[in-house]
Amino acid sequence: MAFEPPQRLVRALGETRRDGGAEWLQELPERVRRAAGPRELAVERVQAPGGRSSLVLLVRRADGTPAVLKLAPPWARPEHERVALAHWGGASSVRLLEADAEEGVLLLERLHPEVSVRSLPEAKALLEAAGTLRRLWVEPPAGHTFETVAARTGRQAGAMREGAATDAEAAPLVGAALAVREELLASPPEERLLHGTFRQSKVLAGERMPWLAVGPDPVVGECTFDLARLVRDRVEDLIAAPSGAASTRRRVKRLAESLDLDEERLRGWTLFRAVESGVRARRVGRLQDADLLLEFASWL
Repeated sequence: MAFEPPQRLVRALGETRRDGGAEWLQELPERVRRAAGPRELAVERVQAPGGRSSLVLLVRRADGTPAVLKLAPPWARPEHERVALAHWGGASSVRLLEADAEEGVLLLERLHPEVSVRSLPEAKALLEAAGTLRRLWVEPPAGHTFETVAARTGRQAGAMREGAATDAEAAPLVGAALAVREELLASPPEERLLHGTFRQSKVLAGERMPWLAVGPDPVVGECTFDLARLVRDRVEDLIAAPSGAASTRRRVKRLAESLDLDEERLRGWTLFRAVESGVRARRVGRLQDADLLLEFASWL
């Protein structure tokens, strides 16, 4: 099958991989053939814009059932995604149909990829997304090998310190974010299996349930870490609004109360994750995104 990988995927790999994932991208047509052939999958099309770490194809199984074939490189941790999806068993998440994580192959039920919860009005979208996320927060499976919030943010903290050393403008926010991380990790309130990269665009319309989560990068830790990314959804709208800072603080309070979580812990993880994303965006040259994220973080 000849095709061009989505530009969103190519750009993301260029930002995160030293070689831009060149070898993996070059092998994709053959990987698709090896994945689709033995499973008797008819490939309809590549889903675009698709994801930032994997190739997503709309396919049909031998009996005509629509499905999604996802091919992920090893650094995207497809085995962790497989274990998490199997553990959730389709409860609030896309259902796993088949997997060969060693080859980076996940066959999933097909949702409606063009309809995410982001299509709803803002208040309704936040409510539906938060409700979907809450149902994912379960005890992790026994003997799991998922990364912890402490370990993931530890790696990120190292990169943040390096960035702050050459970026005097971001240094005060980085310092505040690193300090709040230390405070939060000193007394985590619970240990749950988390989605890891949750946001409105990761919640798609389904048939068996109105909304289902897709694309986890699972991690184990406290629930406010997962919810923090949702706080800054539609950040460009918040920045453009005259009352953006006040709206942000109200959003933190409303989301924390709706899920019975600690408002200050949610504020802290929102600060850390926004600063981390802003510093990373600046490092790879996405200066407009970096400015938006760091201004947002300054409101917290």
